[in-house]
Order: sequence, then C-alpha cells, then structure tokens
Amino acid sequence: MSRLTAAESLTRLLAIVPWVASQDAVPIDEICRRFDLSRDELLADLDIVFLVGVHPFTPDQLIEVRIDDDRVSIDYADYFARPLSLTAEQALALVTAGASILAIPGADPDGPLARGLDKLTGVLGLDRARVDVDLGDAPGDTLAQLQAAVADHRSVRIEYYAFGRDEYTVRTLDPYAVRADRGQWYVSGWCHSAEAERTFRVDRITSLEMLSSDFEPPAEPVEPEVFASPDGLPRVVLHVDPGHDWLADQYPTDHVERAPDGAMTITLPVAAEAWLERLLLQLGPHAGIRSIDPPLSATLGSGAAERVLARYRASSGT
Repeated sequence: MSRLTAAESLTRLLAIVPWVASQDAVPIDEICRRFDLSRDELLADLDIVFLVGVHPFTPDQLIEVRIDDDRVSIDYADYFARPLSLTAEQALALVTAGASILAIPGADPDGPLARGLDKLTGVLGLDRARVDVDLGDAPGDTLAQLQAAVADHRSVRIEYYAFGRDEYTVRTLDPYAVRADRGQWYVSGWCHSAEAERTFRVDRITSLEMLSSDFEPPAEPVEPEVFASPDGLPRVVLHVDPGHDWLADQYPTDHVERAPDGAMTITLPVAAEAWLERLLLQLGPHAGIRSIDPPLSATLGSGAAERVLARYRASSGT
C-alpha cells in the first residue's frame, strides 16, 4: 500500500467507518483485506475515529469504536440520529458528491451510500439514476493497471499521445496517484524522460507495460496542476462566429468578449503550435486571427490547411 496523503487517508476512513458500522463485528483481517491496508494502519485510523465528535465531547457525542477478540465494532454518536436540516442546494451538492464516489471503479452500487442517496433523492423528488456524474472515459484495464502500480509502487512504461505536440512518446513513469478531474482521468508521478513530476491523461495512453522495478514515493507528493500554468505562453486573439461557445468552455482563456449576436472575441494561451493549427482547422471559416504573439505566425491555419491538402493530393494521385 502506498503512503497516502492526509486527504487520501480521510477518504479511506470515510469508507471504512460506515462499512464497519453496518456490520455486527468485523474481523480486523477482513477489514485490512477489503481496504488494502496493514493492521498497524487500520489501528492508527481507528485511533482517529475515537476522537471524532461534537462539543461538549461527552461519551454520547463521540463515535464509539470497540475492538474485542480481533473484531471491530463501530457505533455512531447520538447526534447522527438527529435529522439534518439542509437547503435544497446543500442536499443536491451532497447527492452529487455521493454520486461521484459511486462512479469510482470498485464502488459498491448497492451499499449504504447508495441506499442513503436513494432516500435523499426521494425527498428531493429526483431520480438518482438520472443524476449523472461523468468522471471521464478511460480504458478499464489501463485504469486498473495504473491503480495497481500506484498501490504497489511499481514503475510503468507508457506510450502516450501528446495532444499539444501531436506526437507519440514512450515514457517511464513512477505513478503517485490516479484521480478524476474535470471530467477526465489523470495519472500523476515522476516522469523519467522529463526528470520532473508530470500529469498524463489516461485516455491518451495507448499502451502500458508494468515494469519489475519499484520506487519510493515522496512522503507528500506535490499536487500537480492538470493544466500547465499559462504564464509566459504566447497568446492568440480570435474572432469566432456565433454558435461556438464550446471554445470558451473547453479551453483555458484569458478573456472572452461576447457580441449581441453571439460572436466572440477570445484570448487563448497557446502551449503548442500543433494544437492551435488543429483548432483553426476545426473552426475553419468560422474563426479569424485578430492578433498573435511571436514566435507564433498568423499563417498557422492556412499553412496547416495547405499541408493537409498536399497530403490528400499525394495520396489520391491528383
């Protein structure tokens, strides 16, 4: 089991407590197997649960944890029985957060969390099946292998499609964490090629090989940003025809000015020429460059179109 950050430890604890509380008494070994942790780690987590409660922290206001004959029982404090007073916004946020947890591979779709969400959505007049939380598409086997590599401290070799540079690269990676963010799955870790921490989109990994070498993760891995900082990147200002609002929603922007007819003037940081070329080809006649920072060229779009046309003519013999 990899060393967890404080946030990851809390997430694990939030999964352990309700599962154990729903049982009569659970053997310690069974809890360790289910949640992939050692006996010492489990006992350390339970020591924290002993301290969970509300003022004035009398016995009836603390969660009770009992360990007897290598079996664990958990009883909730009295305040858990009190009905919560939630606004509609708070209740919907709770439903969305719970649905996000259930969307994680391996979550129990019929467990206590799912049953609680069914009750809450019933009160709200919602159908939980229609509360759709999309954590992004990623090949299930690739995602499972990466999660196993994180847990076992195993290095992996990946073939990765770099969208910004429009090229495939082969990299050796020491994966620290796999997570969903903004509708996509990402793996973060130490990239041997870059000799730095990097983040990769899982759906752009075209092949993965588990290596025999292992690694020691840092005690507190730096939480990497999904998107690189735009500081220092050249900018392009585009005028875009109405009907292309997705552009402002999908990409990081510096400024968006909307005209009454729906047209936009949008300022974008550009991490790579290949990305801007593909964007201009996709927009076609519906976008024009108002200004562009060096070393980028205002002829990027037309140049890319001419190369595509030349390849087409060569392949078709025309």
